[in-house]
Amino acid sequence: MDSLTQIVLGAAVGEVVLGKKVGNKAMFYGAIAGTIPDLDVLARNFTDTITATELHRGFSHSIVFALLMAPLLGWLVDRIHHKQASWKGWTLLFFWGLSTHPLLDIFTTWGTQLFWPSEWRLAFNSIFVIDPLYTLPFLICILIAAFRKRGSLSRKRINHAGLIISSAYLLLTLVLKFAVHQQFEAALAEQHIDYRQISTRPSPLNTILWNANVETEDAYLIGDYSFFDTQPIAFQSYPKQRERAQQWIQKPNVQRLINIAQGWYLITEEEGQWHFNDLRFGLIPIDPEQPQFVFRYALSLNEQGEVVATEDRPTPEDTSAVFSTLWQRICGN
Repeated sequence: MDSLTQIVLGAAVGEVVLGKKVGNKAMFYGAIAGTIPDLDVLARNFTDTITATELHRGFSHSIVFALLMAPLLGWLVDRIHHKQASWKGWTLLFFWGLSTHPLLDIFTTWGTQLFWPSEWRLAFNSIFVIDPLYTLPFLICILIAAFRKRGSLSRKRINHAGLIISSAYLLLTLVLKFAVHQQFEAALAEQHIDYRQISTRPSPLNTILWNANVETEDAYLIGDYSFFDTQPIAFQSYPKQRERAQQWIQKPNVQRLINIAQGWYLITEEEGQWHFNDLRFGLIPIDPEQPQFVFRYALSLNEQGEVVATEDRPTPEDTSAVFSTLWQRICGN
């Protein structure tokens, strides 16, 4: 999830653990704990794009990381605020702040190595990385609680309300995902489409409009469905064209990208430039005639003949038009 959401979650968890003893300091250090796992993005400043992408949501998002870092951070804060709370109390605060961060992230699309060193990545694909319906009520509750008297019943109830509302919304996204999955499967059956696997996820900023990737033998089908739709689901086909891209597929670094994308990928060529497209995050409607995938990498070869991948995300010139298109699609087909 986005940084603000993780800060709010960490602050709420900190309040639960130590709010009665140290007041807003618990929220402050809980917010810090909720931010720390995402510092893995700094790896982009020290290594190549592929390695940094592999590291994201890896070790720093694991239970092992929380177990190792919580006692150290707890000791450090205990030294700063001596006698306000015990080392054990600060350690529990940091453990829950560090561990609830990846627990929330597993509801998104990227995938989280919660059980590192296992390479298995959990991804429920039920909520977009930024979702106002999750964050805003939670944020309002934590801000109100912060101005209530330390240890008061109203402070406790408001903070708990934020946790309950946000958690209930997360569970609701799983229910919505199940219902949407049934809709896509029914559409595929009605259109007599044979497929190997299907992956569904919500579109940006909402859980009303959902996207699906469908793998067939020689193509990927991409479709969307809104709970306000009145017309059948339509799928757009993107041929795999694996033979044409074989020169890149056999390269070790491209194999790493394929592993990152969990097999959902296309390698395309535009005016002599080859791109690796990660299909898991869908399309961005910059140009209705030529939609682009949100996550794509420009491929090139260095002097040693190794593949170098450079992020090449589309940057819409008219952001308002993109949001207008999204809103219109949310309202139904």
